[in-house]
Amino acid sequence: MSLSDCKIIDLPKIEDHRGNLTFIEQNEHIPFDIKRVYYLYDVPGGGVRGGHAHKALHQFIIAASGSFDVVLNDGKEQQRHHLNRSYYGLYLPPMTWRELDNFSSGSVCLVLASEPYGEEDYIRDIDEFYNETS
Repeated sequence: MSLSDCKIIDLPKIEDHRGNLTFIEQNEHIPFDIKRVYYLYDVPGGGVRGGHAHKALHQFIIAASGSFDVVLNDGKEQQRHHLNRSYYGLYLPPMTWRELDNFSSGSVCLVLASEPYGEEDYIRDIDEFYNETS
């Protein structure tokens, strides 16, 4: 895995004078079946979320409201992505270390995941992650 595998994916945006609509279909707009959806909200100012990698899980992260940054690490280099629109998101393959920070007030981070929650899939220690990626 390298950071070039992480990518911003534009989603369909249906514009209408009554308001816009965006939708996501598994294996059409994102490259995996959706087995879990969760969202982060009310993150306190200066708060950081994430701080882990997944061994097998794929994720797609969307700023459903407001904005935040996603800091990625593949064990060799680091990238920062600023998410601030609900009509695109960031695809993360397995073995990508991620941290989310710089949350705006009232932001909502929507995450689509390829598997149900499983603690055994997490790598929560950065040194262990570096050992697995070297």
